[in-house]
Amino acid sequence: MKMKQVMALAATLTMAFSITACGSSNKTAEEPAPTDTKTETPAPAADNKDAAATTEGLKPEDGAQLVVWESKDERAFTDEIAKQFTAKYNIPVKIEEVSPTDQVTKLSQDGPSGLAADVVIFPHDNLGRAVEAGLLLANDTFKDETIKNNTEASIQGVTFDGTLYGYPRAAETYALYYNKSILKEAPKSFDDVIAFGKTFTDNAKKKYAIMWETGNMYFNYPFIATTGGYIFGKNGTDKDDIGINSPGALESLKVYQQLKSILPVKSGDINPDIKRSLFNSGDVAMDINGPWELGGYKKALGDNLGIAPIPSIGGKPAISFSGIKAWYVNSFTKYPNAAQLFAEFASTKDAQLLLNEKVGSIPTNKEALESDQIKSDPYVSAFAEQAKNSQPMPSIPEMGNVWSPVNAALPEIWDNNVDPKTAMDKAAQQIKDLNNGATK
Repeated sequence: MKMKQVMALAATLTMAFSITACGSSNKTAEEPAPTDTKTETPAPAADNKDAAATTEGLKPEDGAQLVVWESKDERAFTDEIAKQFTAKYNIPVKIEEVSPTDQVTKLSQDGPSGLAADVVIFPHDNLGRAVEAGLLLANDTFKDETIKNNTEASIQGVTFDGTLYGYPRAAETYALYYNKSILKEAPKSFDDVIAFGKTFTDNAKKKYAIMWETGNMYFNYPFIATTGGYIFGKNGTDKDDIGINSPGALESLKVYQQLKSILPVKSGDINPDIKRSLFNSGDVAMDINGPWELGGYKKALGDNLGIAPIPSIGGKPAISFSGIKAWYVNSFTKYPNAAQLFAEFASTKDAQLLLNEKVGSIPTNKEALESDQIKSDPYVSAFAEQAKNSQPMPSIPEMGNVWSPVNAALPEIWDNNVDPKTAMDKAAQQIKDLNNGATK
């Protein structure tokens, strides 16, 4: 879902959860590539008139059938929620695996031709681009209910230019996973991480103190923002104020460069599958990752799994990216009523608790956040702590111009020892050119 200036986020648990937030998923590179995997939840044989009863005065279209896009990582949840929806409304649902970070682009290509999903999900930083392209229906029928039930920050994340579009379902940020059989407690600073790495890392044996996606801006935002860097000024709304090459950003990037000494691996050789395997086997002691990995890591490590805030940088709490994941209704859908009903149904308190159960996500629903399931969970609580120091990614369309330049600059710094200022000056100029419509 999320991201700039060092704006203080509310310290309450509820607000902390709500601000988190990409994907993942977001998630940016952590999501798998789109696949053609599909399953369909057939409608019950019986014609259940009561099941198709109206909700908030909204009646599904006769013969409605839906296609929903979902990530591979969170597929278990959507398979289950689709079955529940079909049982209630007698509407079959087909699920197709598409990475959330690819969905707006795919929707822009396939939506007008009627080939896209009826309901999609993506991090909130893509919202402005989707709205300006006319790809989404506003969340008007369930607007009051959505606003009442979800945290303020999550509502802000799925609102663009004063209009509510999304149906929030999860807040995401990332934190530090660590193996308690190797480390009794998590390091407090990256200086501590480096000190430990000098005793643990053994490149020949493929053993590393810490691993994260070093070429992915989403996970490396702490090395831009913690000491004063940012993406865009004015809380992410000023496209002309680019802060990735500011003095504050360059100070944090010095720490980023220093970590290469204990992680001598090319950025292109670190991906979610490799990192997951090494962490599960105990060959990586720490991993910077999001809640989408929680279920698998708990299964692999059991009581040896720990989660803590990201280590400090320059004596300051690390600032992570956050994002809101939400359902959206395709403006080109043939079944807008049925699609809205699904988006609402799949984002309720019960749905968000099911999502938490299946993949360890952080709810945005206020009642869900107060449930015993969430409050008694030490892992979710750890993500909440990190969330207090997270910043939401900007949702202006120009955010789409940031990823490629920065994701090219980071490997230059990491792999080729290019001076951070040189690499980030180049990236900032590329972003500026893209923002201003330059063709070269």
